[in-house]
Amino acid sequence: MEKPKFKTVQEVIAAGEGLPERYLHTPTGDDEGQPLNGLVPEMDIPAIDLGLLLSSSENGREELSKLHSALSTWGVVQVMNHGITEAFLDKIYELTKQFFALPTEEKQKCAREIGRVQGYGNDMILSDDQVLDWIDRLYITTYPEDQRNHKFWPEIPVEFRETLDEYTKKQQLVIEKFFKAMARSLGLEENSFLEMYGENATMDTRFNMYPPCPRPDKVFGVKPHDDGSAFTLLLPDKDVEGLQFLKDGKWYKAPIVPDAILINVGDQIEIMSNGIYKSPVHRVVTNREKERISVATFCIPDGDKEIQPADGLVSEARPRLYKTVKKYVDLYFDHYQQGRRPIEAALI
Repeated sequence: MEKPKFKTVQEVIAAGEGLPERYLHTPTGDDEGQPLNGLVPEMDIPAIDLGLLLSSSENGREELSKLHSALSTWGVVQVMNHGITEAFLDKIYELTKQFFALPTEEKQKCAREIGRVQGYGNDMILSDDQVLDWIDRLYITTYPEDQRNHKFWPEIPVEFRETLDEYTKKQQLVIEKFFKAMARSLGLEENSFLEMYGENATMDTRFNMYPPCPRPDKVFGVKPHDDGSAFTLLLPDKDVEGLQFLKDGKWYKAPIVPDAILINVGDQIEIMSNGIYKSPVHRVVTNREKERISVATFCIPDGDKEIQPADGLVSEARPRLYKTVKKYVDLYFDHYQQGRRPIEAALI
């Protein structure tokens, strides 16, 4: 059961409460030698041309091989030439910024209800000792259209609704191409993953606001986690770093590449790819001087579809590593708030 809701971070700041204890993170053994606001190296991930990924030319094969290498090493890739203009991506960013700058009572019209994910507010608080993340967010199911709940779609800024509708349509084309490219990069028939993803898959878009934080060395924007999606499309802030990925026990920061969409593998592609493509653990660190804004879209397979390693990726040399799962996201939320990796529950 979710506990009664707390103030949003913006409300905490406006009330001049300083930094409530609930946000302070106590380092564990895993964090040793890696302070939250310490300098971390940049990830070495390629920017990949989505247009080339489905071409059968020499360049296309080269791009597929870059994709395979990035997703099997990092689980993350920057995608260029995705068909969405830079001006449109900037508009999404601007509208997000405008929404979070509105007076509290206007934002509260889209308020999240206790026990529900959708809406405006803080993240779900499931236990008394849960350390809170320094983030305010607006979480909206955008697809399928019959699952949209418009009471959570802001009416102000005025262009927000139509722009989000358009963004959702544009992203669908990117998602379909990316699924096909991943299957091809693993030597599978190009619709293998799309069929498992299903026609009733959902898209949830989360608009994130990380206000400036007085103790970036003690407070997470988002605690370390992996995504329960098939994969996640992210528009990071163009000016403020914050997203970091864990690899071999070390944290690395994601590079900022203007006009690119960052895509990271989620647990359900790790399962479908039989562990070849990794769902990376990542976190968001806070910034003392600047607010940071990002927009993430989670691509979540149809809950009634069985998600399992693709037949072509299971062999004597590489036995099957994961159980068949359904409605993985339900299992995911319970584990996530307890700080455990949900995918461990899917391992054979």
